[in-house]
Amino acid sequence: MYKNQSEQIKQLSDKQVLQSLYFTQFLLIIISIVMSIFLFKDRNDFLKVWEYKDNNFLLFGFITALIVIIIDYIMMKLLPSHLLDDGGVNEKIFKNRNVLHIIFLTALIAFSEELLFRGIIQTHFGLLIASLIFAILHFRYVTKIVLFIMVVAVSFFLGIVYELTNTIYSTMIAHFIIDLVFAIQIRRKFLKGVKRDNE
Repeated sequence: MYKNQSEQIKQLSDKQVLQSLYFTQFLLIIISIVMSIFLFKDRNDFLKVWEYKDNNFLLFGFITALIVIIIDYIMMKLLPSHLLDDGGVNEKIFKNRNVLHIIFLTALIAFSEELLFRGIIQTHFGLLIASLIFAILHFRYVTKIVLFIMVVAVSFFLGIVYELTNTIYSTMIAHFIIDLVFAIQIRRKFLKGVKRDNE
């Protein structure tokens, strides 16, 4: 199943990959809106998700992202590359994007996923359920046990940060920074490869 999905993604054109990504993220936003109608008592109850007392969410978001990035870097140095290979899915998504487009995409992904998983699911069903559903939706990692464990761990970590800070902004900032750093890294690696091929 994993290999079939990876092969299907590799066969998609750049435009189709982009359309698929946008469709998925807007679908998550629509699901969040529908769920919020049924799960929150009223508009004020929903707006509590967006409350914050101070600007510490920026600091918490940055520190959370930094911890994840450092741990991921250590894993990349210690583990064989095949254990961390996602089948080229993320490369297909980000390698042809300019930096502004990457910023927009990673911001959209952070917003849509944190709204659904932290703002809606975790708020009503708890950390465990939110993290498990997050991991299940990243099913392309199921046969890659190390990647799957990392996705579950990151989801739990973001959920704990959400509980500690009591604001969705901290996890949105962290999610955005994590994805942005990895996406730009993919883009730079691709450009280096193109440069080498042209020399």
